[in-house]
Amino acid sequence: MKAQSLLPLSAGLILLVAAGCAVGPDYQRPAVTAPAAFKEAGDWKPSEPAEQVPRGKWWEIYGDNVLNGLEDRVEVSSNTLAIAEAQYRQAQAAASIANASLFPSISADGSATRSKTPARGPTPASLGNSFGAGLAASWEFDLWGRVRRSAEAGRATAEASAADLESVRLSLHATLAQTYFSLRVADTQLRLYDRIVADFQRSLKITQNRYAQGVDTRADVAAAETQLKTAQAQAIDLSLQRAQLEHAIAILLGQPPAAFSLAPADLTVQPPAPPALIPSQQLERRPDIAAAERRLAAASAGIGLAKAGYFPVLSLSGSAGYQGSQYQHLFSAPNELWSIGAGAIMPLFDAGKTRAEVAQARGAYDVSLGTYRQTVLSAFQEVEDNLSAATLLASEAKVQGEAVAAARQSATITLNQYKAGTVSYIDVVTAQSTQLNAERTAVDLLGRQLNASVILFKAAGGDWHRNGEEKR
Repeated sequence: MKAQSLLPLSAGLILLVAAGCAVGPDYQRPAVTAPAAFKEAGDWKPSEPAEQVPRGKWWEIYGDNVLNGLEDRVEVSSNTLAIAEAQYRQAQAAASIANASLFPSISADGSATRSKTPARGPTPASLGNSFGAGLAASWEFDLWGRVRRSAEAGRATAEASAADLESVRLSLHATLAQTYFSLRVADTQLRLYDRIVADFQRSLKITQNRYAQGVDTRADVAAAETQLKTAQAQAIDLSLQRAQLEHAIAILLGQPPAAFSLAPADLTVQPPAPPALIPSQQLERRPDIAAAERRLAAASAGIGLAKAGYFPVLSLSGSAGYQGSQYQHLFSAPNELWSIGAGAIMPLFDAGKTRAEVAQARGAYDVSLGTYRQTVLSAFQEVEDNLSAATLLASEAKVQGEAVAAARQSATITLNQYKAGTVSYIDVVTAQSTQLNAERTAVDLLGRQLNASVILFKAAGGDWHRNGEEKR
């Protein structure tokens, strides 16, 4: 059969495959019940997926050069990010493997053999050569969409992995920022304790002098010593927290803790104003939502893949080439050979295996659907929580600032009264402890504000400002 005579048959087969239907449901993105707006921001607008939109260096809004340098290093040296990138490449390769099944498999072969036959009676032994060259091809007719559903699931899984990579990147940057701010909180509190311990040492000296003069009692000296030692112990505990936070930053950067250090510095950063977010922006920018939705699409394709097990697998195979005893004349008409054939495998009885696989695929789809919807709800909650935190913590910090000012004044007045002999040292201890707790709480509140703003950045999917708009 000449090649020309195969063309009508090939064209007919291609049309037959093209006309084939893919069993199983065609995926439709499910509707998600969403509020018209967050409690503290904007109006609703239709959502357009944009999980691939660059999120920008959102941490630069804090204006901390040390933090900026650390965040840039995460992209280069983080082992966690390297793992996510490798998993993404793995998913891409798996999608390419699945997609390759849509096309024919073609291979080439060649052979050269020299053989000897033994002598048989009057027939002497002989030597002979055999040469061959050819092509072979095979192709599965995807009449029921098994291969197409497999490729569809592979693409969706790869897209989910891409979103996972962005989610890991966003989470890493946010975790680093939170850890860094917590470390600076510890630095600021340690400086506070340096000042407080110096004050307590002076107070102890005053009490010892007054005790030597017979003005104060031994109990006053013991109270002053207790106050001093307690503050020193708390400072040591803060130093431990600071060391562990520094180690955590080193691990985030992919470095051993022994090779990394950060110089102490006060926390001077102020939290930015909360964004005017609207719910649709979350659906557009949250990579975890995008990943959940893509896995739902893969699960939908899995139903069709399972249903294809009810139908026969049809395939076409063929080969063509040349075989002869002389390689000089191998590619000639007398040495030509070819074959073409079709095969079918029809399932007749599998004890309910295919039915169970379809049920399993439907269950997997329902799990993915629930996961997707819960991911959306959790994202909304995360934004609402931290919008509330940004507002309420700002109010709390203002009141706490007033409490610090009052505590400082009270401690100064009480110490002066003690020196004048109108109050006991227990009153001084009480006033100074109140001042210490108020000042430490104020620093804690600033750290909580900054951490809440970082989580809000993460909850919003990255930068609050789109398309390179100017930052606040």
